[in-house]
Amino acid sequence: MDSPHGAAVKAEDFGMKGPRGWVFRGVGIDAAPGSLIAVEGPSGSGRTCLLLALTGRMKPTEGHAEIGRHRLPKKMAAVRRIAALGPVPGVNDLDQALSVAEQLREGALLQRRYDGPVRALLRPRGERRASTAARIDAALGAAGLDVAALPKGPRTSVRDLERLESVRLSVAIALLGSPRLLAVDDLDLKLSDAERAEAWDLLRSLAARGTTVLAVCSEAPSDATVLRTGPEAAATAPAAEPADPPAEPTADPAGGSAVVPRPMDSEVTWGAEATAPHDSDGNAGSDADTGSDAEAGTSTDTDTSTDTGADADTGVTAAAHDPHDTKGDDDALAEAGRA
Repeated sequence: MDSPHGAAVKAEDFGMKGPRGWVFRGVGIDAAPGSLIAVEGPSGSGRTCLLLALTGRMKPTEGHAEIGRHRLPKKMAAVRRIAALGPVPGVNDLDQALSVAEQLREGALLQRRYDGPVRALLRPRGERRASTAARIDAALGAAGLDVAALPKGPRTSVRDLERLESVRLSVAIALLGSPRLLAVDDLDLKLSDAERAEAWDLLRSLAARGTTVLAVCSEAPSDATVLRTGPEAAATAPAAEPADPPAEPTADPAGGSAVVPRPMDSEVTWGAEATAPHDSDGNAGSDADTGSDAEAGTSTDTDTSTDTGADADTGVTAAAHDPHDTKGDDDALAEAGRA
């Protein structure tokens, strides 16, 4: 059942494949609204890609997921409207040149411009400012960031914030749009044990308010719904069904090309089916070899671009014969003599 404050997260055989192979595969989850979901795994195991896929920022290639009844990958835009990103390095980094107050005002302006209702832009300026200030105060309270306690208050530069303070500021900006799903990447990166405990307490408080929280970490708490990535998770992913060898070259999983050899051409020689030899280029055997059926009285059709004429005494009918070229006749006579 969905919630007006949180979004249910469901996935089945969810996977994404990139140019170098599978990023993640076989992900399955069924979490209720207001759940605390931890994506646990080593760095480089596809944790961030899974987080971005579940929030509608990256397109999966296998399986499906439902975020607040919006099915992925078909409804990626709808999922983005209800899911907000907290700190995700390389995606929505804080601007180190701004102050805390400027970063908050910028986040509120962008949210109102692109995510808010159009009628909000038509309200008087004073009303808009009061509404923005109220939303910022509410978001800071929910994120547990006391701006007044910072070294320079609201004028404190973003680059001077501690790691946990940066996380709280990013979460506050994400909460400005009242998302139903909040995603946080690398939650426990560069945090002490005490700070890590505070960060998880923050996410628990948000989940208790009804917002579904999705957090990437290296070690998940015991009370979280855990999604694991990495070698152990890959070992439990369903194996691909074996397929019959195709007749044409097909791409292998590593992005290369696995060429499947074609069946060798065959011809009837001496009344029995035999396999014609191939040269190093994969072409059929020489014309001299095809003349070996002469004494059997076999009628052989050959490519008109190659003269394989035979002497009349051999009983072979040639497809193309040049009266001025005796090389084919000599070859056929020699071959018949050896036979």
